[in-house]
Amino acid sequence: MANKKEVKPKASAYTKDAPELKQVATNNHQGMFDAVLSRLDMAFSKLNPSYNFQQVIKSPQKQVMVSLPIMMDNGTLQVFQGYRVIHSTALGPSKGGIRYAMDVDIDEVKALAAWMTFKCAIANIPYGGAKGGIQCDPKKLSVGELERLTRAYTSAMSDIFGVDKDIPAPDMGTGKREMAWIVDTFSKIHGEDSPGVVTGKPLTLGGSKGREAATGRGVMVSCLEAMKKIGMDRKSATCAIQGFGNVGSNAARLLNSKGIKVLAISDHTAGIFNPKGIDIEAALLYAKENGGILKGFPGGKNISNEELLLADVDVLVPAAVQNVITEHIARKMKAKLVIEGANGPTLSEADAILFERGITVVPDILANGGGVTVSYFEWVQNKYGHYWTEDEVNAKHDASMTAAFESVWFNAKQFKTNLRTGAYITALKKLEKAVQYRGNY
Repeated sequence: MANKKEVKPKASAYTKDAPELKQVATNNHQGMFDAVLSRLDMAFSKLNPSYNFQQVIKSPQKQVMVSLPIMMDNGTLQVFQGYRVIHSTALGPSKGGIRYAMDVDIDEVKALAAWMTFKCAIANIPYGGAKGGIQCDPKKLSVGELERLTRAYTSAMSDIFGVDKDIPAPDMGTGKREMAWIVDTFSKIHGEDSPGVVTGKPLTLGGSKGREAATGRGVMVSCLEAMKKIGMDRKSATCAIQGFGNVGSNAARLLNSKGIKVLAISDHTAGIFNPKGIDIEAALLYAKENGGILKGFPGGKNISNEELLLADVDVLVPAAVQNVITEHIARKMKAKLVIEGANGPTLSEADAILFERGITVVPDILANGGGVTVSYFEWVQNKYGHYWTEDEVNAKHDASMTAAFESVWFNAKQFKTNLRTGAYITALKKLEKAVQYRGNY
């Protein structure tokens, strides 16, 4: 049995410079959750919400840590650490992915849970924010070990998860296979079929069409909307995409289909640059037939991660991991538009530099909101027992993402700040009303 411990555009596009952005560069924040708090402070300085609300939204509602003893294939017992953080349920049941990675810890999960709260509010979805994870390297575990680990985690969290309570989804290192194990384990524990307890499931178990490409599709919609606002012609625009997993590969495919030439792509094994444009379909096929990695792809010359981030392109899509756009990268970046497909790819210190240089950044809590948007659609379909076509899902997704972008752009202009702070303001406006209506209990 698991041991569980519960612990409670160009600068001119925005009229004026944003003095609060300069202040961040002097702060020495440590950890991902501190980055969340620093950005909340920026939004608070503009919006000036009540002190009581500020205290509530800065503190996760629930933090759960579990120890998971798993029998390995070689007969030894190994104990893994698992986490689930529920940041807020002010707007509805909590929602958030589960990631399997060696760097998973409570600080990261707290930050990701908070970002989910803001992401759902911006997308106008009746969910709160949560996140979970297990500290492991899924590439070094057999299928049997992964299944035992996933089922043990689900069992340990069986009183946390719930169709109208807390709804997990895939994240880094997990996918529809792991979601199938979760829904099966949860349903057996509770003695009833509960397809809505997770999203990102296989279609045969109640998954939604369009879900797999949804986050990348959201990146595409955000990019096109931003290009319209700053006057960038997509037919002549070029792009570099860091990360070629689910988000990056789908973003590359969809942006390319809209006429944007992708000059550079990368994953953890290789970076590829081609000044004439990369054949994205060929890259997708190569990765599919090469164990999901780009190493050895012959479609261009090899480049480093830094070279990709500093490539001479119009649009940069960081869609891999957090903290890749540092102060050094921000000062030398050539792209005029950044669309954050990953969670937390830009250090807070780099934000000020990008803003001062007139580089428009569409933040993660807006740009990668397509995944949770279609997760919500999946949950609704599970509840009704009626399923939409992929075209219906995509149309609803695009309309939702466009409306979210417009709200963020409006607030950024109204409060004379960048899109990131505008996104936080958009979320906080809605969350403060919800907290006030619910009252204190």
